[in-house]
Amino acid sequence: MTLWAGGTEAFLAVGWAEPARALMDRAFGEPFSDEDWDHALGGWHVLVHDSGRVLSHGSVVPRRLRVGDRPVLCGYVEAVGTEPAHQGAGLGSAVMGELGAYIQAHYELGALCTGSTSFYARLGWVRWRGPTWAEGPERRVRTADEDGNVLVLPTARFPDPEPTTDLVCDWRSGDLW
Repeated sequence: MTLWAGGTEAFLAVGWAEPARALMDRAFGEPFSDEDWDHALGGWHVLVHDSGRVLSHGSVVPRRLRVGDRPVLCGYVEAVGTEPAHQGAGLGSAVMGELGAYIQAHYELGALCTGSTSFYARLGWVRWRGPTWAEGPERRVRTADEDGNVLVLPTARFPDPEPTTDLVCDWRSGDLW
């Protein structure tokens, strides 16, 4: 098994996009929307492969967040999934370790939204306990359904975000978080 990392341009050029996209359907056990896949593009990808078969994948894309009154350049994690037969073997943790290191080197804060908070918490991610919002085209919109599902990764540039204050993401189509 081999770990591969690179930007979206290289990811597309070497042909990883199609097998990684197909992996998402298998990893989540249901169709992974094209809109969700689009959210995963435009940043940095990490994957584990074996003889050309993608076994685990994750990406980090740039987003703007607001933590309380502070604007933050965030590395936002998307499309993390592992082949079901390989789950529990450390592949997802390896991918997240690489993504975390990339976030530490390039962003003020990491963030993600998940229903699997315990997996990320053991890797150093902190559950956001404050209210979540999205900055809409006309007004700020409350995203209460995501409260408790958003986690952040503090960095040396922002080591102590207050996880009980408002957390606001930039607007995008589809899932806001």
